[in-house]
Amino acid sequence: MDGTVLVADDDRTIRTVLTQALTRAGCKVHATSSLVTLMRWVDEGKGDLVISDVVMPDGNGLEQLPQISEARPGLPVIVISAQNTIMTAIQAAEADAYDYLPKPFDLPDLMKRAARALEVKRRAPVTRAGTAGAAEQGDDLPLVGRTAVMQALYRLVARVMNTQLPVLITGESGTGKSLIARAVHDFSDRRSLPFVTVAAADLEGMDGPSTVLSRAKGGSILFDEVSDLTDEAQGRIVRMLDTLADNAPRIMATSQSDLMARMEEGKFREDLFYRLGGVTVDVPSLRERVDDIPLLAEHFLVRAERDGAPARRFGDAALDLVRAYSWPGNVRQLENAVRRLVFTAAEEEITRSEVEMVLGNQPAIEPLRSGGEGEKLSASVAKHLRRYFDLHGGVLPPPGLYNRILKEVEAPLIEIALDATGGNQAKCADLLGINRNTLRKKITDLDIRVTRRRKLM
Repeated sequence: MDGTVLVADDDRTIRTVLTQALTRAGCKVHATSSLVTLMRWVDEGKGDLVISDVVMPDGNGLEQLPQISEARPGLPVIVISAQNTIMTAIQAAEADAYDYLPKPFDLPDLMKRAARALEVKRRAPVTRAGTAGAAEQGDDLPLVGRTAVMQALYRLVARVMNTQLPVLITGESGTGKSLIARAVHDFSDRRSLPFVTVAAADLEGMDGPSTVLSRAKGGSILFDEVSDLTDEAQGRIVRMLDTLADNAPRIMATSQSDLMARMEEGKFREDLFYRLGGVTVDVPSLRERVDDIPLLAEHFLVRAERDGAPARRFGDAALDLVRAYSWPGNVRQLENAVRRLVFTAAEEEITRSEVEMVLGNQPAIEPLRSGGEGEKLSASVAKHLRRYFDLHGGVLPPPGLYNRILKEVEAPLIEIALDATGGNQAKCADLLGINRNTLRKKITDLDIRVTRRRKLM
């Protein structure tokens, strides 16, 4: 790496570690705990890259991004933050940050991103108005998580929120599909326009679809649980979508059913499926982001206290049980359980026995199923491959499909195996049945983030 990096963080340990790591990599580093000092350096023309925390003693790092882009167009900024919510990720995207990492972050991963930022010529950032109001709206959203799947979800929402593509949001009941749809609207350029949720009754009659469009104006339309609509209602939506002109509303839909499977069974219209699936956002279940459960539980305790409930905290044993539960109702069930515990706990510290009473001694997390119960992995993969071909509308996909598919399978396999072995590459290589040097090469070639290394708070 070559260049000068400006580091702004109020944590001395983080400043020291980043300074040492960047210096060893060949960079010059200026580190500070003050945004005022950071901006002085930027105005003086110092720095080829900025790495900044959000919450600082003298201000908010995100709020400085417009000033940085005005003073130094093209200067890349990597935002790091302990505020692991969708709001932070979207604000970073709104302000056109080069990259965003939640704390605790993986140091080698940050170094890779810093190297890329120094190599890439950045276009002049463009800021958007209204971010502060949207942030206030989003502060109460329980879209909280620091796991990789949630951070990927946040980044996807940030990328698609101002496109014209329709958005299909899938996931189990209680995962927050409607909240994602609302976030796409509330953080987009359409935030001041109507957000209209459509039920089957709204589409009845000759004037139903036109009335929906009139209500939505140029805002957003959400077809909630679109798979539950009758064939007649689905047909009305198709005809309505075919009449859309310029300045049409943004179209979104949610479904907890596998729409492709329902389409293949003849239970969902094929023409509607392809009209809704511009971008598919899959919201993970709690079973897929177990490490976020304590974070969410704490979030709900704070929310309950803010609403006037008594202050509560989880004992270690109680939190272990909460983390181990299967949560078939996902985030919605977790919130209801926490609120019940807030009012039924005898003392400030919630005990394991009190959690057992609320959860009814339910079993631990069940194995994940990617498809139907008992479905073979090959059948699930075949389903996704068929969808990939179908999405090309009868035209063959670009050449090089074999290697692309292998990479898509290989990367998550190695990531999951690394996670299961606690980041121990020797154990992971043994588990996969490959040479350790081969594993290291694949980690580098596939740009896999190795977790469980040194993490910084």
